[in-house]
Amino acid sequence: MHRIRKLLSIVCVFALSMIVFSGCGTESGKRIVRIGHNQSTSHPTHLGLVAFQDFINEKLGDEFQVEVYPSELLGSQNNMVQLTQTGAIDFCVASNAILDTFSKNYEIFNLPYLFSSTESYHHVMDDKEVTSKIFDSTSQAGFTAVTWLDAGTRNFYTVSKFIEKPEDLKGLKIRVQQSPINVRMMQLFGGSATPMGFGEVYTALQSKIIDGAENNELALTDNGHGDVCKYYSYDMHQMIPDILIGNNEFLNSLTDDQRAIFEEGFELINKVQREEWEKGVEEAKKKAEAMGVEFIYSDIKPFEEVVKPLHEEILSKNPAIVETYNAIQEYNVLYPGKSGNTETKVENKEVSVSEVQEGDAE
Repeated sequence: MHRIRKLLSIVCVFALSMIVFSGCGTESGKRIVRIGHNQSTSHPTHLGLVAFQDFINEKLGDEFQVEVYPSELLGSQNNMVQLTQTGAIDFCVASNAILDTFSKNYEIFNLPYLFSSTESYHHVMDDKEVTSKIFDSTSQAGFTAVTWLDAGTRNFYTVSKFIEKPEDLKGLKIRVQQSPINVRMMQLFGGSATPMGFGEVYTALQSKIIDGAENNELALTDNGHGDVCKYYSYDMHQMIPDILIGNNEFLNSLTDDQRAIFEEGFELINKVQREEWEKGVEEAKKKAEAMGVEFIYSDIKPFEEVVKPLHEEILSKNPAIVETYNAIQEYNVLYPGKSGNTETKVENKEVSVSEVQEGDAE
């Protein structure tokens, strides 16, 4: 099945490229707007994009026809980002790990325990003064972020043992997103990081190439990982947004009136996706429990402590994100984590560029 889907993806990508190169991007006088993502049709991300599709088709239906392609029908996320760069498709949902290969500004979101609570996380992501510098930083690559999507908290889930403390990860091969920060994070936790694309994870778990992975609850049910992994441990090490990116040439081709309606649509995607996310997590936990998955609520503090040095490491190497880091700390003070293990608690520490540069010299 995976081979067939990959073959279909290749054919689809080739067909789309031929459409663009031949200049046949319209149908009945309408401009076809193609959006790709790697989730199923029941996933909150897809539901948000369908709301956008319906909104634009209703408001600008005589000029545009929006089409949403789920489940990697247009290829892997890496492929879709490349297609969005070239204009073969107009939008796609990209992981933060992929985007930080285009702009180091995105590294900030990969830091473990960056946010003190989900409230802090959401307020930061909604603050355009904080995010605009990051979202616009890939413009030279041919695309720009147009909105963010909630992906919850990332936690560990494993095949044969539950994770209560960092020491439990020792010797385990854990799939992580393809980012140097995530690899370093796993080293500090004591596990063995295995970077790979999301579409490969199920087979790797099933064949025991890896012992587990880290992701949100929906990965257990929407992507079937709960068929293999029976232990889900809440250490809440990351809150990383997914990002909807748009081809700059397409965005710049819109008139002011069209762009205003598209901007409304981008806000609608965010609103619907976040509403559906809350419902989706609760449903996923119920389904996962029915699949035999056991949920473990770990003491977060030991996990925080072992990865704390990673903040200083990354800030010293990338002073450009210090201003954003400090802005996030201000929100962490306003929206601190709750007690217990239901929210993370992050010590607030504002840093300066000179401090991180001195730390790098040491």
